[in-house]
Amino acid sequence: MTTPQIRIGACSLALVAVVISYLWLDQPIAFLVHGEITNKTLFVLLTRIPEPLPNLALVIFFTFGLWALVAKPRSTLYTPFLTSSISLIVAEAAKNQLKYDFGRTWPETWINNNPSLISNGTYGFNFFHGGGGYASFPSGHTTAICAVVSVLWIYYPRFRALYALVVAAVAIGLIGADYHFVSDIIAGGLLGTVTGWLAVAIQQQAASKLTGVNPASK
Repeated sequence: MTTPQIRIGACSLALVAVVISYLWLDQPIAFLVHGEITNKTLFVLLTRIPEPLPNLALVIFFTFGLWALVAKPRSTLYTPFLTSSISLIVAEAAKNQLKYDFGRTWPETWINNNPSLISNGTYGFNFFHGGGGYASFPSGHTTAICAVVSVLWIYYPRFRALYALVVAAVAIGLIGADYHFVSDIIAGGLLGTVTGWLAVAIQQQAASKLTGVNPASK
């Protein structure tokens, strides 16, 4: 089986997992976390891991972009880090649009007494509703970390165990803090990962046309 087939299969499984989680797992897990975990400090800290990434991505994009204009760098760090930054910037835009499109309410009430599962039993999607109280799906934190990790996963495979650990830490934090439903996290992971794959594919296609060499093979 080719790599594209594996990736399509993985995406299909992730979509099935989103549906299964939405139907049978999201609500009981949210209620369990709310009732059993009283000290959420550690979980909240874990959710902060991706928070510096969007600003860092902008710095890398503009810095490396200006560097490319001036010096045409050939550093081995240039391609993967620029590609991961572009992946994250695109993923952030896609995530924001999808949050509006799906309009899903949160597990708990966070913003201006927004309706939520815990506060008043509100559960589900409100398509194209808009507003901060209807922005649970997909998880932005998971989207961000996976948009970066999926690129580094390809370029620096020796650190894959570390990447998996970081993603798992963010997911556990989001669930333990009751910030997101499980299906939100799966969908965010899928969005970020697919964005990373596409960013790498576009970069490699462009590089191969210019040089005839696949930079990921170096």
